[in-house]
Amino acid sequence: MHRIWLVLGALAGLVAVGLAAWAAHGTPAGFEGMQRRAVDNALMIQGWHAAALLVAGLMAEGGRRIAHLAGLAFALGTAAFCGAVWWGAMGGASLGPVAPTGGMLLMAGWALLALAALKR
Repeated sequence: MHRIWLVLGALAGLVAVGLAAWAAHGTPAGFEGMQRRAVDNALMIQGWHAAALLVAGLMAEGGRRIAHLAGLAFALGTAAFCGAVWWGAMGGASLGPVAPTGGMLLMAGWALLALAALKR
């Protein structure tokens, strides 16, 4: 089961690099200002949480069950937060509480990861 967090972390990192390249070179003209800041923020969050998923996977492999919950929170939070930010930046309608909910899941993931680290 720990491998799912490792695979998701690697894929999240892969997608973050691809999207960063697209944002730097392939975005439509006028993709600046608030849109660009939102995309840069989503890319940063996705990159950090790709690494966090890898750590959760490694900790789960070591038998820390709480790390599985951290991995789940990171995976769902990254998808919700980054997806909602990208959706809005690309001109989609607001998804309401999706981004803040994703952010809360990401914070919960960090708290769970800390608990997993403290657990023997």
